[in-house]
Amino acid sequence: MDLYSDVFVEHKSFLRVRLEPRGIEELSTGLDFGVSVREITKDLKNIVYSSSENMETLLKEKASSFLKEEVLKKTLSWISELRKKGGSFLIPPDPFLRTLEELKKRLPNSPKIKHYQLTLSQSVSEVLIGNSEGFLGTLRKRYFRAVVVVVAEDSGKLERGYEVRAYPLSLEEVLEQDPEFFSVAERAGNLALIMLSAKRAPAGVMPVVLSGEAGGTMIHEAVGHGLEADHAEEGLSVYSGRLGEQVASPLITVIDDPTLPNLYGSYEIDDEGTPAKRTILIERGILKDFLYDRYSALKFGREPNGHGRRESFRHLPIPRMSNTFIAPGPHRAEDIIKSIDRGLLVRKMGGGEVNPLTGDFVFEVREGYYIENGEVAYPVKGATLVGNGPKVLEIIDMVANDLHFDPGTCGKDGQGVPVSDGQPTLRIPEITVGGTL
Repeated sequence: MDLYSDVFVEHKSFLRVRLEPRGIEELSTGLDFGVSVREITKDLKNIVYSSSENMETLLKEKASSFLKEEVLKKTLSWISELRKKGGSFLIPPDPFLRTLEELKKRLPNSPKIKHYQLTLSQSVSEVLIGNSEGFLGTLRKRYFRAVVVVVAEDSGKLERGYEVRAYPLSLEEVLEQDPEFFSVAERAGNLALIMLSAKRAPAGVMPVVLSGEAGGTMIHEAVGHGLEADHAEEGLSVYSGRLGEQVASPLITVIDDPTLPNLYGSYEIDDEGTPAKRTILIERGILKDFLYDRYSALKFGREPNGHGRRESFRHLPIPRMSNTFIAPGPHRAEDIIKSIDRGLLVRKMGGGEVNPLTGDFVFEVREGYYIENGEVAYPVKGATLVGNGPKVLEIIDMVANDLHFDPGTCGKDGQGVPVSDGQPTLRIPEITVGGTL
């Protein structure tokens, strides 16, 4: 006999358009419609999972045994209504084409800019969730994303500027609500031009200032994944078994909050029907909680806290972050920079690698500046940060009040979900910087 079972029905429309100097290089649109059924056995040892685009058959074969008759009828009726609407869900491309042309106009007017890629994407999903406890609910998910890549060249030297904006909104709502949206093109272009004059980053152990604009990549990758219950409760995290312990500086409070408005990782209910909840993970350095989906909560005797997420009906829900951030502190960003004699200011993080079991990481610095005598001296390139996430949290000694979020797509177990990562400006008094000796 099953302890818990549920169904997840998803109807998704999507559009992606990419503009390059030669014109529109990509325009793709389509629909995806399907259902998944999950059954968790009473001993919590097995999850039986099926997904299919043949929804009515799968529901009658797999879900009729646990869904109440009324819930099953409503689910089948909801599917039928969406089928009747058919292609009316396709997203029209014309507003996106006009927006791309406007973004193109906002690129810096410089002969050094040799190439650009402007990409806009939109998805709209209608979702129904029902379970063996009698719950039946629907939600609408909308995600819009703009990616700008600019390549600049000078005397044979190439540099790239890269910027992203993303929202849980439609294109029309973005243009209405964000007056700074089109600055994404200027920012990417200017960054490419700035980096043409960058010097090689120095190497060694030195103080590093992580700007609020660095966007919380470190907290997400080097700390956040270790606080997801499937890692933490299974002994696969450096935080396993440490609830109630001091794991960070008293200046550090880490929060995951999907209820924040208009951030890329925001939602009202998770993909299991659990209401979204602000979760304090680390409070003034003390480890307080983990992120739970329904299965991990059942397995470890906890309550789900609204963090069961999945990429689509083809994927199992698992514990995931949403909007994860370090809370603002008492200092000013300018004072943190002034406190550094010689060190590195990181404005944007790049890619990297993290071991969730130990917290060890290596991150590229996409935009960095050398600090000298308390002032930002010049841009640098080729820097990497090498360290351990939990140890970095323990030694941070200044936290500013300038909280900033950046959107991203978080990958885990072969599926990606929208997230936002945030932090204020932080001072790490000592960390290894890879660069040029």
